[in-house]
Amino acid sequence: MKKLFTPYDLAGLTLPNRIVMAPMTRSRAKDGVPDAQTALYYAQRASAGLIISEGIPVSREGTGFLFVPGLYTDAQEAGWRQVCDAVHARGGRIFAQLWHVGRLSHTSLQAGGAAPVSSVARRADNSSAFAWASPGVAGQVPASAPRALDATDIPRIVNDFVLAARRAMAAGFDGIELHGANGYLFEQFINGALNTRDDAYGGMLSNRLRLILDTIDALSAEVGAQRVGVRISPFGRLYDMQPFDDEAATWLALAEALNARGLAYVHTSDQLTLGQTPIPAGFAADFRRAYRGTLISAGGFDGDSAEAALHDGRIDLAAFGRPFIANPDLVERLRHGWPLAQAERATFYGPHGANGYTDYPAFAAQ
Repeated sequence: MKKLFTPYDLAGLTLPNRIVMAPMTRSRAKDGVPDAQTALYYAQRASAGLIISEGIPVSREGTGFLFVPGLYTDAQEAGWRQVCDAVHARGGRIFAQLWHVGRLSHTSLQAGGAAPVSSVARRADNSSAFAWASPGVAGQVPASAPRALDATDIPRIVNDFVLAARRAMAAGFDGIELHGANGYLFEQFINGALNTRDDAYGGMLSNRLRLILDTIDALSAEVGAQRVGVRISPFGRLYDMQPFDDEAATWLALAEALNARGLAYVHTSDQLTLGQTPIPAGFAADFRRAYRGTLISAGGFDGDSAEAALHDGRIDLAAFGRPFIANPDLVERLRHGWPLAQAERATFYGPHGANGYTDYPAFAAQ
C-alpha cells in the first residue's frame, strides 16, 4: 500500500490517511457565520485524513476579507458546531485555523472605520483586501495604512487567540492551527525588513519571534500543545514581505523553538503555486533537521509527488488545497487513479451559494 493511504498517529488523534485538506478562504458566509452550506462543504470532504478549516478571524480587527466566518461571537461558535458535527458524523477530523490578517485589511472592515494594526505603521504595497469598495459593493481595495500595535495591545491580541481557541474546542474542533504564514500578522512581526520596532517585539531575532511563540504558549496552555499546530511560510514574499539579512537563521530558530514545544504539527507552505519564488535549495532539509515533530507541507502536490515526499521522509503528511475544491472525494480519486475535476476559478471566492462550492460531484456519481 502506498504510504499516502496509511494511518498516522497525530499526537493521539488517529488519521486514516496522510492526505490533509489545506485551509482555503472561500468567502461564502454572508454574515460572517457558518451555515448549512458550510457544514455540507466540509462534510463532503471528510474522507481527508485531516481537514484544516479556512482561516477563521479571531476578532473583527483581524478580518481582511468580507464573508469569512469568524469565531468571536456566540452565533459563529454555534455555526462552527454545526460544521464539526457534520464532519464527525462522516468520520472526519477537523482543526480550526485561527487568523489575524494584521495590516492586510481595510478601514471599511474595521470597527468605526479604524486603521488596521501591524508590527509597524507601514502600508503593504501592491496588496489588497476584499472589502467594501463602496457602500454595499464588495471588491478588492488597496490595503489601508495600519497603525503600529503598542506593547500594551499585545496581551489583547494574544487573548483574542485564546478566546477563539476556547470557542473552537467548545464547537467540537479536534484542534487548532495558528495561521503564521502568508504575510499576515505574525509574519509582519517575524520579518526583519518590516519589523523595525525598538521594544521587546522587534529588532533582534528573538524579539521578532516573541509574539508567535507567546501566542503558541498561550494556546497550548488553553487547549494542550498536542492539539495546537502552526502554519508558516519561510521565505514567503506574499503581500510585500521583503527579504532580510538573517532570514534563514530566523526560520531555523523558529523551527528549533517549535520543536521544543511538543505541538501537534508544523505546517509549511511553499508559495510557488501562488506565483512566488520557491524557498532556497537545501533549506527544506535544514528545516526538517531542526524540527523533528510531525511536519505537514503544502505546495502543489499531486499523488506521485506527495508519495515521494512521504517515502523519503521529507514530510509526514501532505496538504492539498485547490484539488479539494472540485474533488470532494479527492482521497478516493488519488487512491484509484481516477481523473481529477478542475475547479472554476470564477467561483473560488465570494457569495455564490452552492455554485462552485457544494455542487461538485464525487467521481462515482458522474
